[in-house]
Amino acid sequence: MSISFRRLTHLILLSILTVILVSACNTTNNTSMTHYKQPVENCRTVQHAMGEICVPNYPERLVAISHFTLADALVLGVQPIGSASASNDLQNKFPAYLKNETQGIKQLGSQYEPNLERIAFLKPDLILGWEEIRKIYPLLSQISPTAIIPWQGTSSWKEHFKFLAEVLRKEEEYKQAWNSYFQRIEKLKTALNNQYKDKKISVVSVVGGYGIISWVKSSFIGSILDDVGLQRPKSQNVILTDGDRIFNISEERLEEIDGDILFITIGRDSDRKALEKLQQKSLWRKLRAIQQGQVHFVDTETWSGSNLLAADAVIDDLYKYLVNAP
Repeated sequence: MSISFRRLTHLILLSILTVILVSACNTTNNTSMTHYKQPVENCRTVQHAMGEICVPNYPERLVAISHFTLADALVLGVQPIGSASASNDLQNKFPAYLKNETQGIKQLGSQYEPNLERIAFLKPDLILGWEEIRKIYPLLSQISPTAIIPWQGTSSWKEHFKFLAEVLRKEEEYKQAWNSYFQRIEKLKTALNNQYKDKKISVVSVVGGYGIISWVKSSFIGSILDDVGLQRPKSQNVILTDGDRIFNISEERLEEIDGDILFITIGRDSDRKALEKLQQKSLWRKLRAIQQGQVHFVDTETWSGSNLLAADAVIDDLYKYLVNAP
């Protein structure tokens, strides 16, 4: 009975989405699906990655299609009614750094392939997405006005936040949020007291199926460490114009990720298994940070979070491992 009920529910939701899409197509007088018929009043034109749309002046039912868009909205004092996340789990699995701030927000599936039925069911008046979902933009724009925010990896996190603040008309909240961030940065610098002035801080991710990822200066985490004034290994002290990380550091080049302190981000079970294999390598055990016991394991979603709430959690980790640790 439960299986049949779930199938029936799925069919009903699919029918609702179909009706919405067909209705929207009819109202556009057979124009392209990528052109949503915008309201003529109480909206303003905004340029985005797919052209221009008319955004409601005061959206009340916002849907976010990435965990960093969700977090940016929360920082600005706006609570979306629903959001996709890095996980495909529909049981409200948002990043741990968001803590209790996601209560009441509907999980809409993966930020790479969000659940269109759930989005349509929520009847949003504005959808904020990122460039990874360009292929479904025509469908989203038939549900509600949809802005695709430019995204070039974690290195574009500041530009993403600025665009969101402009769309939501939250410029004052945007300024206050940055003031709070830099106040915490200054307090952390004072607490560090030049203790790590001559130390190199390395940050890598061990990802099952991909290998070792090295995070450079232009990445989200790299920009935070740079704001704090912490030094990086030579291989990571670079700004990339075509990405925010260096992929697949081979085991023969492990010395390139070495530092006085090594932070390793871990997420999935497959990542942990990949790390366990790596730890058996003789070159791994020769790393200076390993030999000196200066290796710290941190959460992947937090250290690549690309928003100010994640940055706040990263600062907490830096206090934990660089200030408060013996």
